Amino acid sequence: MPDNASASPDLQPKRVPPLRPLRGLLPFLKPYTRTIILALAALLLAAAATLSMPVAVRFVIDSGIAAQGTDSINRYFLALFALASLLALFSAVRFYLVSWLGERVVADIRAAVFRHILSLSPTFFEVTRSGEVLSRLTTDTTLIQSVVGSSLSVALRSLITLLGALLMLAVTSPRLTAIIILLIPLGVLPIILVGRRVRRLSRASQDRIATTSAVAGEVLGAIQIIQAFTLEALQAERFGTSVEEAFQT
Repeated sequence: MPDNASASPDLQPKRVPPLRPLRGLLPFLKPYTRTIILALAALLLAAAATLSMPVAVRFVIDSGIAAQGTDSINRYFLALFALASLLALFSAVRFYLVSWLGERVVADIRAAVFRHILSLSPTFFEVTRSGEVLSRLTTDTTLIQSVVGSSLSVALRSLITLLGALLMLAVTSPRLTAIIILLIPLGVLPIILVGRRVRRLSRASQDRIATTSAVAGEVLGAIQIIQAFTLEALQAERFGTSVEEAFQT
């Protein structure tokens, strides 16, 4: 009998847009709207300070060193130092707020997930190993912390800096700006292609890590029996195989 389910397009897994899973974070981010606004403000100011650095250096060279005026050089160097100090300040504020936000959101997610786990039926715990549940509760949420507390902020900062740099370049040299815009897809395309493969490998790696945690949980939960029957070497080999499979993924 042919497997109609595998041939039916309606039953095939649909491709999920890369950013759609992030929508699930919105309810956890909403209570910290003020912190997000402050972090975005610090990010914008840090990006503006970064883009202002080349302009400040130009003034130091053109109006200070080229003019051969000691007072002018000192004044422009002080302005450059002040700009660098503002850049460091805004970057530190952004890093602190985003890091705090990532840890806070992950703490809320872990508490919510654990409450949900406690409400599941006994059947779930009969077919799901406790080690795998613990891995999802700890390791997977740590990845969310990395996304909220680092990756999103860095991506947004890079995007703002790129747009600002293109705007400044357009004012300076429209022709060079057009050439760079035409070359941007050549750099973005490999990132997209590699990113898709990295996402698949990351998902598979997390599944392997969950399996490894489940094996460790089983062994430690029955350690008295394992030691009584001298199965330490067998279980160590089993765990080592699981770790190696996770590494190879």
